[in-house]
Amino acid sequence: MTATDGDSEETGRGRSEPSLVRSVDRAVTALEVVAERGEVGITELAEELGVHKSTASRLVAALARRGMLEQLGDRGRVALGFGVVRLAASATGRMDIARLGQPTCQQLAEQVGETVNLAIHDGEAAINVTQEFGTASVTTQNWVGRRTPLHATSAGKVLLAYMSDPERRAFLRRRLPRYTESTITEPAALRTELARVVDEGHARSFEELEVGLHAVAVPVWGAAGDVVAALSAAGPSYRLPRRRARAIVPELRAAAEDLSSRLGWGGSTS
Repeated sequence: MTATDGDSEETGRGRSEPSLVRSVDRAVTALEVVAERGEVGITELAEELGVHKSTASRLVAALARRGMLEQLGDRGRVALGFGVVRLAASATGRMDIARLGQPTCQQLAEQVGETVNLAIHDGEAAINVTQEFGTASVTTQNWVGRRTPLHATSAGKVLLAYMSDPERRAFLRRRLPRYTESTITEPAALRTELARVVDEGHARSFEELEVGLHAVAVPVWGAAGDVVAALSAAGPSYRLPRRRARAIVPELRAAAEDLSSRLGWGGSTS
């Protein structure tokens, strides 16, 4: 390696944070260059990145191992790999859910008068991708883009209840943080709650995330027959008491079924 690279030979745990950031930046730049030109040679890519050819070769090899780049035979040129397609498909799916879910959330918020959210599973949490305020909403708190705990929210319980058994078991082995006195933190109690969610087809959260906040949620199904999101309505406990939260479940189910059909689900969500 030449001194002009600015590279360090440090790897693994010994690599400094600036070196890691620089490596990530180069990887993203490399993908952008290949995407723009269709295919490039190692020498050409090295010039674009301002690094030695050997550094570019190692970078290409690492990206190829992850499916991000594909080496084109013996020509020494590379193109985007199918790993990029998988990432794009995942992002597109999320954007489709948010886009298609917005009118559903708006209509439902008008019907029930409460704040309506559409959330998807995002690692160890749920993330809200769409939100609409109802006519009775007394707050304009924006939950879009916020990660919320799976075990302490109605939407999170729906996503937990319908995820794969291995994923759910792994989650239940974690320590479950307590947010209020009503938060379920014991794995056995949460397993019982999740079984009820599947049996009744909806989840409830009564002051489990915040004192004074009630919410109810139902599953949204995708084309493959799996739950891809949770549709919820939330409001203050004085306006959305337990009885009313249960009473609006049919309206949530009807809205979720309509959204599910537009996402390609051909079955029944009831």
